[in-house]
Amino acid sequence: MGNREQLTADLRRELYNILNFWSSHAVDEEFGGFAGEVDANGKMVAGAEKGLVLNARILWSFSVAYNFLHEEKFLQLAHRAYDYLIHHFWDMEYGGLVWAVDYKGAVSNSRKQIYGQGFGIYGLSEYYRATGKQESLDYAIKLFDLIEQHSYDAVHGGYLEALSADWQPLEDMRLSAKDANSPKSMNTHLHILEPYSNLFRVWKNDKLQDRMKSLVRVFLDKILNNRTGHLQLFFDMDWSVQSNMISYGHDIEGAWLVNEAAELVGDPDLLKESQQKTLKMVEAVMNEGMADDHSLLYEYDFDEGKMHTDRHWWVQGEAMVGFLDAYRHSGNEQFHKAFLKTWQYIKDHVIDHENGGWFGLIGDDGKPLPNEVKAGFWKCPYHNTRALIESIERIDMIPEVK
Repeated sequence: MGNREQLTADLRRELYNILNFWSSHAVDEEFGGFAGEVDANGKMVAGAEKGLVLNARILWSFSVAYNFLHEEKFLQLAHRAYDYLIHHFWDMEYGGLVWAVDYKGAVSNSRKQIYGQGFGIYGLSEYYRATGKQESLDYAIKLFDLIEQHSYDAVHGGYLEALSADWQPLEDMRLSAKDANSPKSMNTHLHILEPYSNLFRVWKNDKLQDRMKSLVRVFLDKILNNRTGHLQLFFDMDWSVQSNMISYGHDIEGAWLVNEAAELVGDPDLLKESQQKTLKMVEAVMNEGMADDHSLLYEYDFDEGKMHTDRHWWVQGEAMVGFLDAYRHSGNEQFHKAFLKTWQYIKDHVIDHENGGWFGLIGDDGKPLPNEVKAGFWKCPYHNTRALIESIERIDMIPEVK
């Protein structure tokens, strides 16, 4: 087996390892659906709240796994995830998806976080690709319509962060406690663009296509700092910047997702501009955010003058795709090398070869931080499942990868 074939085989093997970990450790046989949390030792945490992001991402992950691997066991888990999402997270009174339910499936947080509605579209549209079930596409389109009706800013463009259960304005719109309470964010816009792209694959709607073009323009003109090559994180209604921080993981994730959207909408000029600007983004990440051990660092805070050096599992996964995508578009061998080095770091430090799954955080010494969950409100199978599938698909496109 040559280097290229060995690389693809290694990626595929790890994809199975991830999916099998979630299949064997995260299915909640007692209360339905999937566990809200699995601890560092692979044990379900009793009474853990079940989040929308986790459940929508599980739906996407097992749906895409079936679409890629064509194995019935993954389709059955996708069915399970779909049924739980619709029966427990869908708001029968006001529409949309609630933010969280308790361990028994009763609503515990009914707010409408637009980030979460986006992941609902992402999971539902992928499930439709797997099953052809019209109901799942109908739910995805309903979410698109609700986002456009309640969150879209017709004056300045873009989307508000969050609304109440009945789609009214909120004072506290934060996605999480660590985020700024700003009406618009890079993160939410990235995770609207991403599901809109997936929905467009199965629903060629003119309004959806227009919104995708507008979102790509928002990224290239408002969110991206074209001087530094980094995405800015938080904004006022009129796109005045309200943050002074770099997120390397979002930079490199955003680079390939913006390119994907530009490619899907079929505008050659937009795609050319996107590829040029996102290559600068990936160069900035490679030159500024990669550590000597070939990991990608988390973020830099200019106000503190401090680099946050913990290695987050999801950042390493997105780096694989971002570097490989940049190599595909540029032929720059440095991106190829960065991809291979990142994958080696993941194999050496991020994968839990003993107990399965990926460690959540890695310290400067290359060792996992203790007590990080294997599954939780924000720890899902989507980043690493996607990183492996997207990498395998890109390797197939690039004869030079080995």
